[in-house]
Amino acid sequence: MPPTNTSNTVRRDSIAIPIAIVIAAGLIAGAIYLGGSKAPAGDANPASIIGAGETPPTVRQVDGTDHIRGNPNAQIVLVEYSDFECPFCKSFHETLQRIMDEYGASGNVAWVYRHYPIEQLHPNAPKIAEASECVAELGGNTAFWKFADLVFGEKETNTMTDMTRLPEFAETSGVLKADFNACLSSGRHAATVAGSADEAMAAGGAGTPHTLVLVGGESGIVKGAQPYAVVKQIIDNLVSQLGQE
Repeated sequence: MPPTNTSNTVRRDSIAIPIAIVIAAGLIAGAIYLGGSKAPAGDANPASIIGAGETPPTVRQVDGTDHIRGNPNAQIVLVEYSDFECPFCKSFHETLQRIMDEYGASGNVAWVYRHYPIEQLHPNAPKIAEASECVAELGGNTAFWKFADLVFGEKETNTMTDMTRLPEFAETSGVLKADFNACLSSGRHAATVAGSADEAMAAGGAGTPHTLVLVGGESGIVKGAQPYAVVKQIIDNLVSQLGQE
C-alpha cells in the first residue's frame, strides 16, 4: 500500500450547484467537441462526457492512500483511472499536466492517479503499475509522480515501455535501485493494482483513460482522452460557478 498521509485527505465541501448541471453548462458552450459514441472496451478514443440526466458513477472517496498532484483540499478533483501502456492515456497525461500547470498553483484543482491496467491489450501494464506503487512506497508522493511522468514521457505514442528502464526511472525519481528491484520482485503491490482496476470498472470504466470529476459530493465522468480545450472548458466553467479565481 502507498504510505498514508492524512494531509492528503480531500475535503468534501458542499456546493449549491450539482456537478452534472455545471458540466452540462460547459458542454453546451463547447458542443462542437461532443459525440454520442460510447467508449469501447479497452483503450478509449475521445468520446463523451456524462452530464445532466445521466447516472452518476460510483467512486471511492479520495483519501491518504491516493497519489495526489496539487492541492489535496481542492474543490475540483480529477480522479483518473489510467494504464501506463495505453497510448490515449499518454496523451491525456500530457493534457492533465497542462491543466495542473494552469490551475494547480492556485489550489483550485487536484489530480488523482489510480490504476486501470488493461492486461489483455497491454501485458506489461500491471507490472508497471506495481512498479509505480513500489516507488510510492519507497519515495513517497513526489517520487510517484516523477516516475509516472517518466514512464509516459520517455516513449513515443504507440510504443511499449522498455521494462529494463524501470529501475532507471525509479532511481531518477529518488529511489534506490536495489530497494526498488526487491519490492517489484516481491509482488506485494499486485493486489493494490488489481483492486484499483476493480474500482475503475465499478465506476463505469469501459476503457482508458477513465476520469471522474468530483466537486463536493457530486461526480461526473470524462470519457476517453478528451483534448486539452475540452477539459479546460469544463474546469473554467466549474471555477466560475464555484466563484474561484
